[in-house]
Amino acid sequence: MRLIMRMKLDYVGVGCAEAKVGVNKPELLPKEFSPVIDVAGFLSAGQEKRIGEEIADIEKDTGFKLRVLAQNYPDTPGLAIKDYWQVDDRTIVFVADPTFGNILNFNVGAIVDLDVPRSFWNRLAGKYGNMFYWKEKGEDASIESAVMAISNCLREPVGPNNCSEVK
Repeated sequence: MRLIMRMKLDYVGVGCAEAKVGVNKPELLPKEFSPVIDVAGFLSAGQEKRIGEEIADIEKDTGFKLRVLAQNYPDTPGLAIKDYWQVDDRTIVFVADPTFGNILNFNVGAIVDLDVPRSFWNRLAGKYGNMFYWKEKGEDASIESAVMAISNCLREPVGPNNCSEVK
């Protein structure tokens, strides 16, 4: 069973289970805006930069906002990210946290949920988020692979077969 951290962001959940305890630590947020927050230290500076650039391209090309939080619960800014990132119905909050076994957790805005089949998030987590993958390749590889798969999915035309493959 895959758990998806539910942060009470007024989102449509994708196979969600409640997180252990709500955390709100705004002091863990960077002073300057960033679509990638790595409080766990999974990513190198170069990886953060590449992922940030990909996220900017996604937003420019599709109008969807992808936000990535890498954490080790309970060391997380938690609910503080909602205001920091101005989360709305076009936002995908991707929380990379190995605490629950599968490192890939998603909270998907209602408009995103209309365009991306829910099964995509399950397949994505199954491919790049399982413990065998991230323990062998590293948390950073799981995060980067997932961001690229999300990018590919969001760029596909909406239809009955969009996002049918995790690329």
